[in-house]
Amino acid sequence: MTSPISSIGATPAPTAAGGGDGGLRKAAEAFEAVILRQLMASMRQAKLGDDILGSSATDNFREMADARTADAMASMRQFGIADLVERQLRGTVGGLGGGVQ
Repeated sequence: MTSPISSIGATPAPTAAGGGDGGLRKAAEAFEAVILRQLMASMRQAKLGDDILGSSATDNFREMADARTADAMASMRQFGIADLVERQLRGTVGGLGGGVQ
């Protein structure tokens, strides 16, 4: 007949990296990128002088460049934010009540 609703999607599909947690890793990196973008935006707002060539086009380009830089920095996983998020989520999702150690 039909399978129960609870069994649909219960097993995550394996990723090319070999584990079933590729989505968790990408989500943690994306979260780190958001944090880094906010950090870079705060640093840009704290400018000490007037920008001679400042315009809305320059600001848009800087925002895009900062977003790309934040994505690249997050993919290198040097700040540890993604690792902490991934460890915490793996403990709650994988352990079902295990928590972070």
